[in-house]
Amino acid sequence: MSAEQVAGAQVVRDEDAFDVAAVDRWLRAQVSTSSTTGEWQWGDGMPEVQQFSGGASNLTYLLRYPEQDLILRRPPSGTKAKGAHDMGREFRIQAALAPVFQYVAPMVAYCDDESVVGSEFYVMERVAGHIPRKDLGIELTTEQVRQLCTNVLDLLVDLHSVDPAAAGLDQLSKGEGYVARQVGGWTARFEKSKTWNVPSWKKVISWLDANQPADKGSVLIHNDFRLDNLVFDEADPTRPIALLDWELATVGDPLMDLGSTISYWIEAGDPRLLQKFRMQPTNLPGMLTRREAVAYYCDRMGFELTDRRWAFYEVMGLFRLAVILQQIYYRYHHKQTTNPRFKNFWIASHVLHRRARQIMREVR
Repeated sequence: MSAEQVAGAQVVRDEDAFDVAAVDRWLRAQVSTSSTTGEWQWGDGMPEVQQFSGGASNLTYLLRYPEQDLILRRPPSGTKAKGAHDMGREFRIQAALAPVFQYVAPMVAYCDDESVVGSEFYVMERVAGHIPRKDLGIELTTEQVRQLCTNVLDLLVDLHSVDPAAAGLDQLSKGEGYVARQVGGWTARFEKSKTWNVPSWKKVISWLDANQPADKGSVLIHNDFRLDNLVFDEADPTRPIALLDWELATVGDPLMDLGSTISYWIEAGDPRLLQKFRMQPTNLPGMLTRREAVAYYCDRMGFELTDRRWAFYEVMGLFRLAVILQQIYYRYHHKQTTNPRFKNFWIASHVLHRRARQIMREVR
């Protein structure tokens, strides 16, 4: 493989290091037993290992063999929410999707033997391409940015059009009541991870309870669909070629998935404090606004949605994002991780809370 630097890959943090030799031995055993030739295809020697700095939940590493770049995913250390960070589930979902949805990376193998690295993990091939972060990282015209934006929303529509049964993933569905389960589940997660320095969210939670709609449908949803979980074609950087991080994927309401996506969608005209927590380049000229993005998606899906009805999904997305960040901050607060990136995540809870309350007031 090329020795060029992979964007976002850095030296492995000491607290996140693992036994590279043990992983190499395990990988060689998997490939020799699963390959039709029984031969090791990735070149001699140990892999060079780096860690991606962008993720805030699971730990993601780059394994660079001479002939192949691989990605290893494993859970973080410390207290974890029940059912979270299930590497086997994430691996199986992507493996099952591959025949019916072209935007998943090729899976290599899953390991449930925690003696190898201290936790379960899985390995997949790296999909080469460009991944936007807080800034786009490449030069595009306003027209190209808009094309990138609509291509991303088209991919979300494509995902929501996949037949879960055709992928063998219909067992992920728990039936009717997805919205109600999400409101209750994220409320419970917040209560378990709450620290003294964040809002109580009581009025928002009460409003969500009182305004939750019936399920809009039951489709395959990603639940963390945002620009920095997409890989774009190097030859045509407006075209997404892979969707990453399937940890939260399930079968549920498509508008809940859209609400989660929009919670990350910071516009150029948003307040300065909200801008400080921007994680993707949705502020660029050419990007659709939140309202435009929702309208585009609903038009493609054939949904009719009033502003008042949409408000529930947007507020729920903001609350859900606040809980995700709070769960991460909880680990930092209780010294289960020393990653300095998480130090001010508690402030995000206040910013998201203010935005949620603003939306609630607008639709009263």
